[in-house]
Amino acid sequence: TRGQGGSPSSKHGADEQAEPLRRMVLAMANDLRVVLLRLASRLQTLRYYAATREPDPQAIAHETMRLYAPLANRLGIWQMKWELEDLSFRFLEPETYKEIARLLDEKRTEREGFIDHATQRLRAMLAAEAIPGEVVGRPKHIYSIVNKMRTKRLAFDQVRDVRGLRVIVDDVAQCYQMLSAIHQEWVAADSDYDDYIARPKANGYQSLHTVVSDAQGRTLEVQIRTRRMHESAELGLAAHWRYKESGKPEAKGSAGHDTDTQRIAWLRQLLAWRDEVDPAAPHAAPVASASGERIYVLTPQARVVELPSGGTPVDFAFHIHSEVGYRCRGARVDGVIVPLNTSLKTGQTVEIISAKVGGPSRDWLNSDLGFLKSARSRAKVRQWFNALELEQSIAAGRELIEKELQRLGKTALKLDDLAKRLGFGSVDQLAAAATKDEFSIRSIEQALAPPAPVVEPTPGLLIGRPQSVPAAKGQVLVVGVDSLLTQLARCCRPAPPDEIVGYVTRGKGVSIHRGSCSNLRSLLKRSPERMVDVTWGARTDALYPVELLVMAQDRPGLLRDVSEVFAREKLNVIGVNSSSAKGEARMLFTVEIGGSSDVSRVLVAVREVKDVFSARRN
Repeated sequence: TRGQGGSPSSKHGADEQAEPLRRMVLAMANDLRVVLLRLASRLQTLRYYAATREPDPQAIAHETMRLYAPLANRLGIWQMKWELEDLSFRFLEPETYKEIARLLDEKRTEREGFIDHATQRLRAMLAAEAIPGEVVGRPKHIYSIVNKMRTKRLAFDQVRDVRGLRVIVDDVAQCYQMLSAIHQEWVAADSDYDDYIARPKANGYQSLHTVVSDAQGRTLEVQIRTRRMHESAELGLAAHWRYKESGKPEAKGSAGHDTDTQRIAWLRQLLAWRDEVDPAAPHAAPVASASGERIYVLTPQARVVELPSGGTPVDFAFHIHSEVGYRCRGARVDGVIVPLNTSLKTGQTVEIISAKVGGPSRDWLNSDLGFLKSARSRAKVRQWFNALELEQSIAAGRELIEKELQRLGKTALKLDDLAKRLGFGSVDQLAAAATKDEFSIRSIEQALAPPAPVVEPTPGLLIGRPQSVPAAKGQVLVVGVDSLLTQLARCCRPAPPDEIVGYVTRGKGVSIHRGSCSNLRSLLKRSPERMVDVTWGARTDALYPVELLVMAQDRPGLLRDVSEVFAREKLNVIGVNSSSAKGEARMLFTVEIGGSSDVSRVLVAVREVKDVFSARRN
């Protein structure tokens, strides 16, 4: 039983048709002949039922009226449209069909005599006007007659265009010339004149229509068109392929001059037609059921692009190609420049304005600004920025590594060998890690250092349990362990009263780090069990190497002035590394101090040096 209105059964049956129809429409993006094949297949099916005694295909006839005939109309294929309608009408209303066929047959002899006479007169007019052309009959289709009788409430005898002829000439000027000659020969009915050349129908149909009458009051409809218009009217889209594939150029201003433009118009009509089908009608395919989730827009070459509902020109650009999306700078929708966050609608034609070089904007990732609706587009933008950040990180990391190798006098070392020695798969991985907190650039110095000789415990370092070893005798105490070798880490150079943490190394005892050391955090992530608690001893005469970073405006004598501060403070400078770029000096001093209190005092003094704008512990 067929469901009524919006019942589940009707919706279910309609949904089954929606997807195949949607695919058929979208297939036009690549080859519109797919649709012609579907139309031809349906027409052949109806012809088969008409020629056999099979049961009347009511369901197929309904579907043809709702879907296939309107589709043929949208494509302008009247030759197929009329036959689809007549055959469907024959199965849907057989009694009405037979009655109109009988009325047409009764007056066939009279009608044919009148048509023959009118044909001769029209041919004489062509000769008199010196217009090359031809006159052909125009069959009046039963469904069209019934439709006109019902919409205009007419009796069969009142339908004025049952008798019709077509005049086919070479160009548009000859169409109007012939129209003038016909109106001089016969009486024209002003109410039945249509100029579809000046105002083409939505599907591209062009022709002049006029209804005239002779002295006996018999009416005749005459259609005047060019040969190109006639091919388009009869074959619709197929006429453009036929003309194109013949190798003949299309004349400028002709009906088929800009094939891409007309193809876009047809596709736009088709996409709009999807929403015109009444979902509640029997056998209608509510292809708009997916409209709330997807939209279908067109490229200037008439390619259909499927986007999520609310999709923007940026989404459209990324759907075409990633590079088009990255370089997108503007968009035209139906020829008008619009903002990039404009929500597109089904049937619109979108053209992307792109730069030769460049990338996306970070604003596109701001959901409040509405530039991106598609998750696919958003992922591509994120991917671009991630790649850019990685590239910048690698470049900065390489610079840091090269500076460190220069400081260590190891510039001849290959970066590939260094990366392997540090446990990285490639130089890029090492360079990227060099800019992050989990890797200290000082690890390079440690990796390149020669194997440490066996060192006896430093007299100034007493290791042992606090309760059994006097704090005054030790520099660093390892809690709970006696007689354990310790050494101060070079990556962070701790000094009292810094908070310190011990890390048990292989063969080198306990390495002492500052609690905030990034290198220590990296080590503990891999081997947290190697951490031990340590504390400073009570010795006051111990000296510790500490790195001080000084930034200043470069000038002659700057290094000398800063060094004089260390001399006044009676501090021993055991290392210095300086560089200058863009007028800015960077100086890294390694000095021996007794504790953090000395560091604070020295930094205050260094900041007072002329042109110094920063001094801090490294």
